[in-house]
Amino acid sequence: MLLKISHLTKYRYEHPVRYVLQQLRLMPKTGVGQTVLRWDVTLEGGARELEFDDQFNNHVMLVSTNPEGTEISIRCEGEVETTDLHGIIGVNSGFAPLWFFLRETPLTKPGVRIGKLIRELGRDYASDVAMMHELSLLIAKSVPYRTGETHAETTAEEALATANGVCQDHAHIFISVVRQLGFPARYVSGYLMMDDRIHQEATHAWAEAYLPDIGWVGFDVSNGISPDERYVRVSTGLDYKDAAPISGLRVGHGGEFLDVSLQVQQQ
Repeated sequence: MLLKISHLTKYRYEHPVRYVLQQLRLMPKTGVGQTVLRWDVTLEGGARELEFDDQFNNHVMLVSTNPEGTEISIRCEGEVETTDLHGIIGVNSGFAPLWFFLRETPLTKPGVRIGKLIRELGRDYASDVAMMHELSLLIAKSVPYRTGETHAETTAEEALATANGVCQDHAHIFISVVRQLGFPARYVSGYLMMDDRIHQEATHAWAEAYLPDIGWVGFDVSNGISPDERYVRVSTGLDYKDAAPISGLRVGHGGEFLDVSLQVQQQ
């Protein structure tokens, strides 16, 4: 499938800022199941400072605002050709070894609620894949998808306590459980072509588990499936903070306002 993506992120500042440095992880990966045919990033109100690949093989661009600027716009446009591999990425690649993905983080640290979820799940399944899909169903039942109830700093335990969340929360809970079961797991940030709309308000997130004899396999808890040709992988990490599309720091006072416009459609 050939997907066309247009992603505009605009930051507006209440007062001129002294300094802003943003890390952009917005370039899709060319690899198993997808090929980036074209990808352009244009800036208004800022400049590129540096580009590099991080420990997760994410392409990172450092961007600064113009001195005393009041806004910056980041526009990404491109085309990605995808293939349905039922979420299977396969063998591990990149700089981070498999054992690294067994590490807990503040966002995925297990507690009593993760423990309860593991007991409900059990381990009597025909295959590891079947167990992961059952885990996805259990998380979706325990934490129905609802916006406005959680935020970027919400932990897996807190999302379970709230009993509402979004794709980021679903991924963190899945990752926390899977690591407790002894499987490496990682967070994935990317794009999803929706069947009922072109215009979206945010990027998407899901998780991947490393299963013996198969390798990395993706699981989208929010939609109850493994990623297919409608998905585009952009960045990965131990949790959201490692794979966030945009993160950074700001020196200045006053409010910050964010506007996002995203379109994903079949070409």
